[in-house]
Amino acid sequence: MAFIRKYDRQVKKNDDLVNEQIRFKEVLVIDAEGNKLGVLNRNAALQVAYDADLDLVCVAPKAKTPVCKVMDYGKYRFEQQKKQREIKKNSKTVSIKETQLSPTIDVHDKNVKLKRTLKWLDDGDKVKITMRFRGRQMAHIDLGQKIIEDFVAECGENCTVEKLPKLEGRTLTAVIAPKKK
Repeated sequence: MAFIRKYDRQVKKNDDLVNEQIRFKEVLVIDAEGNKLGVLNRNAALQVAYDADLDLVCVAPKAKTPVCKVMDYGKYRFEQQKKQREIKKNSKTVSIKETQLSPTIDVHDKNVKLKRTLKWLDDGDKVKITMRFRGRQMAHIDLGQKIIEDFVAECGENCTVEKLPKLEGRTLTAVIAPKKK
């Protein structure tokens, strides 16, 4: 009863209760085939697991009577990691890129920014279009509004508008997202 299984050292990283880490007086034990063995004291449950040459893993520590299952802990941990990798692989994070325009932007500069924005949209990123007004430019917000609307119209077939151009302080912002395929 005094020997330590090889998985006991790794428990602190995973916060799983395995074998000797289980400190409950009594636990509900489920064997490897899924049959309930009933409520046993900790030592008897550990003995059942050791006799089967498996580990005792606490799967529901917050239950009224904690539930422990007799299983191969290494295989269990591998399956959990495999599920986490699969979830991570299937999830796609959408990043927001930003294009800054100016009320006095020239045609060529606008085309360069448009080309970069279209590339981002093709990659599946959202794009936030911002225009900052400085000093006397605040008198010509309508010009900035028209420039952003033209910019969004030129992106037209590749994007959908998530947020229409809106003035927030001295900044006019709009958000566009790629079209769903």
